[in-house]
Amino acid sequence: MSERVYLDHAATTALVPAAIRAITRELDRVGNPSSLHRSGRDARRVVEESREAIAAALGAHPTEVIFTSGGTEADNLAIKGAFWSARGADAGRTGVAVSAIEHHAVLEAAEWLAKEQGAGLTLLGVDADGRVDPAAVAGLPTPTAVVSVIWANNEVGTVQPIPRLAEQARGIGALAHSDAVQAAGQLPIDFAASGLDLMTVTGHKLGGPVGVGALLTRREVTLTPVQHGGGQERDVRSGTVDVPAIAGFAAAVEAAVADRVAYAERLGRLRDRLVEGLAGLPGARVNGPREAVLPGIVNVSFDGCEADAIVLLLDAAGIDCSAGAACSAGVTQPSHVLLAMGRTPAEARSSVRFSFGRGTGEADLDRLLRALPEAVERARAAGRLAG
Repeated sequence: MSERVYLDHAATTALVPAAIRAITRELDRVGNPSSLHRSGRDARRVVEESREAIAAALGAHPTEVIFTSGGTEADNLAIKGAFWSARGADAGRTGVAVSAIEHHAVLEAAEWLAKEQGAGLTLLGVDADGRVDPAAVAGLPTPTAVVSVIWANNEVGTVQPIPRLAEQARGIGALAHSDAVQAAGQLPIDFAASGLDLMTVTGHKLGGPVGVGALLTRREVTLTPVQHGGGQERDVRSGTVDVPAIAGFAAAVEAAVADRVAYAERLGRLRDRLVEGLAGLPGARVNGPREAVLPGIVNVSFDGCEADAIVLLLDAAGIDCSAGAACSAGVTQPSHVLLAMGRTPAEARSSVRFSFGRGTGEADLDRLLRALPEAVERARAAGRLAG
């Protein structure tokens, strides 16, 4: 059997060589970075040098980089920590506003605050391309603690006008947060210039290891901790940090930023190639904008199909991709992103995401385009039988 075609890089992507080298160098290191002895100080040096490298690559000050276990923890710390801090300082600032197309780590954190902590939750709507209108932030009805809008959507790739949104959020006295997990490495990221107060990044989306990420937090911002313990990471995120993972994360961020322009251009050519090829497939509709979109994501709805059927048929053909819908307890649910963009439930359930990475080439897309017509026809036939 020929090698598999991996088109699910937006879910997780392979380690880049620089990250592998950095992790390998640190695997046999002994010493807790919080310890005062020589081994502890050596481990601390690796952590701080990694912090400085990430800060320099992303336009932040080193003290603004708070290491976490990944994007989900960073998003939860941003939303909950900002809300609790603002509520404590200003009893009337009890609102939380997030876009309707956020990653579940942000959406569910905000929904939990509304249900369990009495937060006034506002879902910011989007247009048919998945964009948030900055004017909607300026008009929020409740004094708001934090506004969160994903920098580049993980399902359809829509890129938001983050500096304008951050300006509007701070104009109403709210902290501005963005999940930049998908954006980092494909878009130019400058934390200081963005106007954001808080920004989430993670390792395994850009060639680093799984299980490490960071919440960039402006120096004057105070967050209430979500977990308590030894007071590491600015007394905000307690826990012994993973030195090899942090070293690999920093190496991956540096490599991604250094290669970003050429990488994004190559992914953009692949995206154009796939979109062009899909134009000849009846009932295929690309979701998301033509411009201001991540170059590495193509989301497609296939009329009359269930996305999981296409994913499994392509899997059998040796091609990895993902459904644009979320699964819960084995039951496929329509994509909340596409529903927010005005798609019907049937369209939202029929969406498949193809995402590219450093290993993706023209031959991979050729193989996908050869396999898709049969997979789509069989999925439609299965749908007609089920109906």
